Amino acid sequence: MSRAAKLTLGATSLFAATTILLVHFQQKAEQAAMHDGVIRDLEQQRVKRERQLDFDMQRELEAEYKRHQTVHNSTSEADANPPAPR
Repeated sequence: MSRAAKLTLGATSLFAATTILLVHFQQKAEQAAMHDGVIRDLEQQRVKRERQLDFDMQRELEAEYKRHQTVHNSTSEADANPPAPR
């Protein structure tokens, strides 16, 4: 084989190997990024569920407090029950 043929073979082999390695690393990086997206989505869903549970608990507490603590309008109560004369 001539020297030019050996250089061409070496250069093309090196180029092909480098291309394969770069594509491999790029695929691994994309796979990791997609996995991070899944983890981020799961975390967002978990936070959303926690917030919904907190909201539901607050709504139940509010309903319970409204049942136990009735609030009367002071003006209508005063009109309905005028003080007795002394």
